[in-house]
Amino acid sequence: MAEAFVLEIIYEDRDVVVAVKPAGVISEACGDGNVPSLPSALSRYFSEKSENTDIFPVHRLDTGTRGLMVFARSKRAAAALSEDAANGRLVKEYEALVNGHPGCDEGGRELCDLLFKDSSKNKVYVVDRMRKGVREARLVYNVKEEREDTSLLRIRLITGRTHQIRVQFASRGFPLCGDKKYGARDGSSELGLCAVKLSFSHPVTGEALAFEIESNL
Repeated sequence: MAEAFVLEIIYEDRDVVVAVKPAGVISEACGDGNVPSLPSALSRYFSEKSENTDIFPVHRLDTGTRGLMVFARSKRAAAALSEDAANGRLVKEYEALVNGHPGCDEGGRELCDLLFKDSSKNKVYVVDRMRKGVREARLVYNVKEEREDTSLLRIRLITGRTHQIRVQFASRGFPLCGDKKYGARDGSSELGLCAVKLSFSHPVTGEALAFEIESNL
């Protein structure tokens, strides 16, 4: 049996639900009952309210990442939100705690890389040329706070690639705290990454919606 967790819902209506995914919980439905899943928890929540229990993931977060997620509650809403996610109209902002001090230009700095995912190792690498399986990755960041050995960054994703934030900073010598997969130098057991802001148009009404939480990093 999967370990229970407190379900934190920020917004809900008949078409969408916005919730905070805890670190250690998967963002997609999973048939393994030993793995805690946010979609499964949301389905149970709506079942207890005798409401439609359909939950459609339209984007994802790494298991170790805490943060805001939006889920569709109908196929119509899922199609609209998935299209927005694919076209960059579902805007995601993160805060990351990294080893070292990457610095930043006034007004922010853009990082652009070519990433290749090795599915057999579930690991992503920066490569120097475009080829099959390689995708461009872009983000913009600002330094929010510099600490003794770490920096707290605010990041806006332009593309959404697997492990993108983790790989782009690690490749420059600034791995995220707690990210042993990509060379973290600190002793933290928790990944220093949180999806703190989510902005999108309501898939049915078109209303502009934005939600934000504290990262506590």
